[in-house]
Amino acid sequence: MSNMKRRDFIKATSALAVGAAAKTVPVFSNPLGANDQVNLAVIGVNGRGKAHTKATVFSDNLRVSHVCDVDEAILREHLAYSTTELGYTPETETDFRKILENKDVDAITIATPEHWHTPMAIMAMQAGKHVYLEKPCSHNPWENEILVKAQEKYGKVCQMGNQQRSSISSNTAIKDIREGIIGNVYMGKAWYSNTRGSIGNGKVIPAPDHLNWDLWQGPAPREDYRDNVHPYNWHWFRTWGTGELHNNGTHEIDICRWALGVDFPTRAVSAGGRLHFTDDDWEFYDTQMVSFEFEQGKTITWEGRSCNGLNHHGRSRGCTIHGTKGSILLDRAGYILYDMDGNVLKEIKESDPGTSTSTKDTTGWDTLTVSHVKNFVAAITDGEELTAPIGDASKSTLLCHLGNISQDVKRSLDVDPANGHILNDSEAEKSWRRTYEKGWEPKI
Repeated sequence: MSNMKRRDFIKATSALAVGAAAKTVPVFSNPLGANDQVNLAVIGVNGRGKAHTKATVFSDNLRVSHVCDVDEAILREHLAYSTTELGYTPETETDFRKILENKDVDAITIATPEHWHTPMAIMAMQAGKHVYLEKPCSHNPWENEILVKAQEKYGKVCQMGNQQRSSISSNTAIKDIREGIIGNVYMGKAWYSNTRGSIGNGKVIPAPDHLNWDLWQGPAPREDYRDNVHPYNWHWFRTWGTGELHNNGTHEIDICRWALGVDFPTRAVSAGGRLHFTDDDWEFYDTQMVSFEFEQGKTITWEGRSCNGLNHHGRSRGCTIHGTKGSILLDRAGYILYDMDGNVLKEIKESDPGTSTSTKDTTGWDTLTVSHVKNFVAAITDGEELTAPIGDASKSTLLCHLGNISQDVKRSLDVDPANGHILNDSEAEKSWRRTYEKGWEPKI
């Protein structure tokens, strides 16, 4: 599909995606005018930053003024990519703090390693910037809470990048569920499967000259540079990442929570481990089955297999929603309605989902990211309701934190459904927050 055809398609359909289901209304301060240009800085440009950059092409009043990364080699490559995709050349910066000081920048997107997500988002809102924040929104549960408080205090738009919330077919499915199409919904089953290889055992070496290793670490306690961490494998190290449950499980767990209409659980339990490869530096779990119980007898499960790519329903990722009158299979490609005997009653396909359904590519063009970014910009310019405001989206991130904590302590967790806090487990509660490098602890 050509860029012009894509632009026309998204203009015609994005309003449907935004308006099809009920949303939480956040509070924003000082919206720009509907025709005002929003100057955007894309921070972290190795992976999702490419998708962020390309998505801006389809918003007429959005311009990428800056691209930023602490790795100058990655930054140079992305600048060439940006020039080609955008038709103009943004300014570059290696220190995001200079972007926050720039009064001409209205908003930022954050696609950095996860230990930076909350601290950078808070600093940006304190500097008067609106924030599009990739999932997960936090590195630990405490960050969830302080991030939400920061948004409430500073009144800036803050959207999490769980882009399926802006899917037309997903919004249609949620609307149908709310209207009782599968009866009383009581279970969501989510999954993710991939065939990742071993990351090996890293060697301590000097950081490359093109990488500012100190700024890359930022709020994390300092460690020596190893040759198997940057630019991607940080996901599997506890100092910087949060494992596959957050890296990919956040998406479909969020859809299940949305479909079931639930917030915080009453119980969380996880089973699994680092089972496929057992002799490398991967610190989280490549195989994990997590279950969450909620009030009103509802439950969500997630099955993650990072290193064994056998699919469910022919899909490497997705979810099924089960009710008393039928079931719905829901993924980024569309929505299929089944009756109680497994017969297909209805099917809606997402137009041009691009590579968003693949576990192999996180940088490609897709209508979900475009619609999600357009919604973010519309919230800035005319106060449109967000499809994934941080106050709601952070609850899905918290579920993933609870799953990892349960796996760490090897037992189920009782949870307060009013706020998501762990009950009566002092060992598990030690994981509620992390230790920060001196001077980098987020504050509001």
